[in-house]
Amino acid sequence: MNCTQDWPEPIVRVQSLSNSGLKSIPDRYIKPPTQRPLKNSNNSPNKMNIPLIDLGGLFADDSTLRATTLSQISDACREWGFFQVVNHGVRPELMDCARKVWRQFFHQPMEVKQAYANSPKTYEGYGSRLGIKSGAILDWSDYYYLHYLPGCLKDHKKWPAHPASLREVIDEYSKQVVELCGTLMEALSINVGLEKDYLQSAFGGDDIGACLRVNFYPKCPQPDLTLGLSSHSDPGGLTLLLPDEHVSGLQVRKDEDWITVKPASHAFIVNIGDQIQVLTNAIYKSVEHRVIVNSDQERVSLAFFYNPKSDLRIQPSKELVTPEKPALYPSMTFDQYRLYIRMKGPQGKSQVESLKSP
Repeated sequence: MNCTQDWPEPIVRVQSLSNSGLKSIPDRYIKPPTQRPLKNSNNSPNKMNIPLIDLGGLFADDSTLRATTLSQISDACREWGFFQVVNHGVRPELMDCARKVWRQFFHQPMEVKQAYANSPKTYEGYGSRLGIKSGAILDWSDYYYLHYLPGCLKDHKKWPAHPASLREVIDEYSKQVVELCGTLMEALSINVGLEKDYLQSAFGGDDIGACLRVNFYPKCPQPDLTLGLSSHSDPGGLTLLLPDEHVSGLQVRKDEDWITVKPASHAFIVNIGDQIQVLTNAIYKSVEHRVIVNSDQERVSLAFFYNPKSDLRIQPSKELVTPEKPALYPSMTFDQYRLYIRMKGPQGKSQVESLKSP
């Protein structure tokens, strides 16, 4: 991909700003009034939440239970683009351990973390901003980004060496999450009337892309003025988020409101990415989401991205294109597509919507 080699300005670690004890955040992190988190935000614990689905029904012998579970997934994809899953096959203790080792990483001395500092060329490593626009308003977060698939991009030397168990834990965690993604891809294919392996094949079969972005949101003295991650839809295929069970932060756009997701115990939050919106010709739609921060508690989450092989052309399925609903999007590789967000940073749904045929 054609992308700059370095950041346009010196990188400031948000965790360092938070730890410095400042009482107000720098101007570079203050969002315009219309983007601030308290505007049209639904933070009441008694309000709606994204659907919660027990995936045990997909593995049951009972065909009625399986059909019911598939229907729940279909409704969630069409109405929300987001849902939570339990009984998904990933071991709860492994989920807890994955969160623990990454929290330990972010609490190591800065010089240890700086050894893994990233660049815009691949984003792999320890980072603190998305996009390379000079003078951009930044998000209140640090992160670590690494590749898992394809195997040619997976390089343990680019994964943190400490804590000592991190590489082993994340290897096993990623393996189990990939299996779960394959199960969900089958369900999504069936629910739009395609062969169960259609979406997986369109992604490249066994030769797909998978990467992990670990988000660290430090305490913020003015959480009403900024965001941990600006509004965006995910550019890839399918995202499985392991949230912080004790600190809410993810907000999902529902109509004109922002719904603060309340994580269920040992659940994954699943959401549709832009590539599945393209492949299903917008039967399934990716949904804008963002992250709020708070002044009392830090937050750690793990976002696992399940993506098409980077050089495969993605376009609406011919089986889903009709004279009444022609193809809405042109053919494009994922490499071409994600360059947009790597250049500009989070921009709502402007990328996928700009491609749509008039």
